[in-house]
Amino acid sequence: MMKEKPVILVVEDDAAVRQGVVDALSFSGYEVISAADGRQGMEYALKASYQLLLLDLVLPHFSGFEVLEALRKERPGQPVIILSARGEEADRVKGLTMGADDYVVKPFSVREMLARVDAVLRRSSEREVGQNAFDYNGGRVDFSRREVCCDDGDRKELSERESDLLRYLISNKGRAVAREELLQQVWRIDPKNIETRTIDMHVAHLREKLGDHGQEVVVTVRGKGYMVG
Repeated sequence: MMKEKPVILVVEDDAAVRQGVVDALSFSGYEVISAADGRQGMEYALKASYQLLLLDLVLPHFSGFEVLEALRKERPGQPVIILSARGEEADRVKGLTMGADDYVVKPFSVREMLARVDAVLRRSSEREVGQNAFDYNGGRVDFSRREVCCDDGDRKELSERESDLLRYLISNKGRAVAREELLQQVWRIDPKNIETRTIDMHVAHLREKLGDHGQEVVVTVRGKGYMVG
């Protein structure tokens, strides 16, 4: 069975640059979707199915930063490579801190661009494999089975929501995730004007299923939210 080609979305308003990138990627065996401005780019970035986004920063309608900001909310972890002009070092740094994986500086060689594309796709596929299981002090979570296997032999099944909650916290490891963000990203509900204890209840159940070390795995950050320790 043939492996599916990775799909790459290219958002670039310069027609010559865009065509050059699309041709190089297509010739190298990738499937390519392209957008010529920020409005179309925003729509494709949020709705299309693709593995990697090549994103220009200076675009009509919506800037690359606005697209990145929307992606961070809707598709956290989406691999992105920034395409930037030579003099935009501050912008590149801003893009990287907003979650982009890498950047290439225009004018760039086809060989350099393809090398960076390959590297980011390889890292993201390794990340995805790693996300099927999570090892912690005291046990292992198998996301494909939605099951916690404790070192003492005890096994517990996770609900779909508990599994999604833990996955989201793991994908944002290293930072405290606010309850409002969890409601929006995991529960898919608008957190405005909602008073609910559902997050705290799910965290309590999750910790219980993780066993004796549950409190160390899902840590409460006072005044901010929760994070994976």
